[in-house]
Amino acid sequence: MPNPTRLSRDGITPDISRPDPMKVLSGDPVHSTWNIETHGNLYVGLWHSTIGEWKCAYSEWEYVHILEGVSILTDDAGQATTLQAGDSIVIRPGFSGTWRVVQPTLKDYVIIN
Repeated sequence: MPNPTRLSRDGITPDISRPDPMKVLSGDPVHSTWNIETHGNLYVGLWHSTIGEWKCAYSEWEYVHILEGVSILTDDAGQATTLQAGDSIVIRPGFSGTWRVVQPTLKDYVIIN
């Protein structure tokens, strides 16, 4: 792999998944994940989701940069954070709430588990 490496989906077959059906609140969200790099407990890649909403709980630390679309991340207390192209956030371990994809969303991520 070249150093530095650009994040790109080119030439990578995505992992396709769906949230646990017991956690889905609306829609039928389909997730595509392009894992670009993995080193021990560090993961870097791109993730895309179709429209839907599901419950989520984070045990890991994640840096997110939204490349396309609109999503709303809402914690259990009801505090909503709207994410759209250009936004960057950090989600820390212990976050619990919902992820709602309003418009199909593409993000890049760095996860430390």
